[in-house]
Formats: sequence, structure tokens, C-alpha cells
Amino acid sequence: MSLTDSIDVDSKSEKPMSLIWGCELSSERDSYTFQVPDEWQYEQQLALRTICLGEKARDEFHVVEIVPAEDGEPPRAPVPLATLKPSVLPMATLVGVELTPPVTFHLRAGSGPVYISGQHVSLMPNLSWDEEEEAAEEEESAEESPEKPPKAQAAKKGSVAKKRRLEKDEELNSVSSEDPLPSKGRGAGRGKKPAAKK
Repeated sequence: MSLTDSIDVDSKSEKPMSLIWGCELSSERDSYTFQVPDEWQYEQQLALRTICLGEKARDEFHVVEIVPAEDGEPPRAPVPLATLKPSVLPMATLVGVELTPPVTFHLRAGSGPVYISGQHVSLMPNLSWDEEEEAAEEEESAEESPEKPPKAQAAKKGSVAKKRRLEKDEELNSVSSEDPLPSKGRGAGRGKKPAAKK
């Protein structure tokens, strides 16, 4: 199971944080344990990327294995991770090897140096998410509901405009039925209102 499989897509309170990680195994130090402090209460994972031999490695087989954690069950056998030799395979890419700490690496054969690298992935609390979400919600509500005039004012505006339009129509009807159309020429029909008859 990988860290990305266990992340809830809707989870907005945690975000993955990734740090580069690496260790060296050699004849002086043939094992290394990757573990996180107990006070780190968030999910931790080690995603391995490469394992390679150092420039001073002898031309011999170097076998690196993962030693299972002792958790009260019957002891399990170590799992070989890579077998490297400078003249044949000095480096291997490890894709999809994601381990949950604590993890112990052991140099079973060879004198090293062997370098293991990867990413330490941790789910950290995303404290700024709530603040960003609240600000986005406020913007959305402001865009969705622009200020509208109260209904009473809207009704008055509509009725006033309607009255003016009706009056204008009446004037035009009364003028057109009684007076012939003005002749076309200079100044005729340009914005002048006909004089109302008394």
C-alpha cells in the first residue's frame, strides 16, 4: 500500500510533504535503521529511488537486504533489495518500493560503500487550508448576490417609467392623428416635440 493510495482525496486537513533521504552502508557500518520520532503522529513513508555503489567499491558482489521489524510475530527472513557489482550493475533504480518505518537496511555481502536514496514522505497538517477556504467562500457569496434594490423601489421605478412611456405614446397618437407629417427638410423631425394643443 502506498501513501497516495491511503490519502483521502477529500481530506483537506493534511498535505504530503517530501524530503530527500539517503544513507550509506559500508564495512564500518553495515546496517542503518530509518525511523521517525514517536511524537510524529502523522503517516510516514519511505519511497526508495536508487541504490548505487560508491567509487571506491571493490569489484565484488554487494548484497543489500531489508531486515523485517520484530513485532512479536515469528521471525521473518530478510528480503534482498539489490545485488550490485561495479563491473556489471553499479546502480539500480527502485520504482514502487515504498516502506513504512521503521525500516532496517543491512549490507549482507561486500564491503561497500553502497548508497541508498529516496524520499521521506510525511502527511503534515495543512493549517492554512481553512483560512483559504473561508476567503474563497466569501468571494463566491459576494459574486453570486450583488446588491439589489428593495422591491418597493423597483416597483415605483417600473411604474414611473411605464407612466412616462404611456404619456409619450398618447402624445404621439394625438399628434399623428390631427396633424399631417412634417415635411422633410432642414430641422424637421429632429428632437423637437410638437407643441401640445390647448
